Amino acid sequence: MDKFIHNQNLALFRKKLTDPQISEAEREVVRKLLADEEAKEVRPSLSARADQKTS
Repeated sequence: MDKFIHNQNLALFRKKLTDPQISEAEREVVRKLLADEEAKEVRPSLSARADQKTS
């Protein structure tokens, strides 16, 4: 579920940046939100990685 929300947020922020009607101030906020979301990259948990190594 987290990965889905993460991907939806990325898509929404990227789409918003293509909107020619948003102000430069709004665009800057969206850029920050996009950067924050990209920094969150959903990664497998430690236990999931441990399970993969034992398989």
